[in-house]
Amino acid sequence: MSTDRDFLRPSIIAIGLALGGLLIGAGFAKSREDRFVTVKGISEREVKADLAIWPLRLVAANDDLTTANTQLQSSLEKIRTFLAASQVDASQATLQDFSVTDAQTNQYSGGSSAGARFVIRQTVVVRSTNPELIRAASQKVSDLVSAGVVLSSGGEYGNGGPTFVFTGLNKLKPQMIGEATARARESAEQFARDSHSSIGGIRRAYQGVFEILPRDQAEGITEASQIVKTVRVVSTIDYALSK
Repeated sequence: MSTDRDFLRPSIIAIGLALGGLLIGAGFAKSREDRFVTVKGISEREVKADLAIWPLRLVAANDDLTTANTQLQSSLEKIRTFLAASQVDASQATLQDFSVTDAQTNQYSGGSSAGARFVIRQTVVVRSTNPELIRAASQKVSDLVSAGVVLSSGGEYGNGGPTFVFTGLNKLKPQMIGEATARARESAEQFARDSHSSIGGIRRAYQGVFEILPRDQAEGITEASQIVKTVRVVSTIDYALSK
């Protein structure tokens, strides 16, 4: 004898299968909505430095402090003359890092030294908005040595050569970001065509960091040593895809 329970069992199974089908269908629909492509867009500009910073580190040494200082002042005057002859505005030069070392006060020297007792150091920092003039002058630095100016390298400013700086990055940013975004979209559209899909809106975007690179990228060449540089930004964007 059949019972109401036996009658309901096929109905419950049928309803369960129907609900399962709906859930599976919803899952596929969600999967289609989650389809996306990640693309990168690159924008580059070749730019020229608009600022040059050139440190000249002077050294004067003598057993007599007054004589050493006189040598230093003579070197400073020769540098001013050199800059003027190179058409560099000497008024933009500043004096930094003055120091005097007495070898007899050095606890590790044992009270004696093979060199001069007093060593005076000072850095002349030349700043110019005409990098080409500074580069030309730096290539004639041997003239200073010939005139008796003692220079040292190393320290806070690197190897002693000019540093060339590009200060106009903020003016380039809006246009370059737009260009990188447009190129990313072109890549996404090409991918959509190849996969027989259509491109949707932006799901997520990552704005890359702006980089200033040397134009001539080779071992041993730094960005700071080159007047002409390359500015680059890479944008990474996720675009939704649909059939």
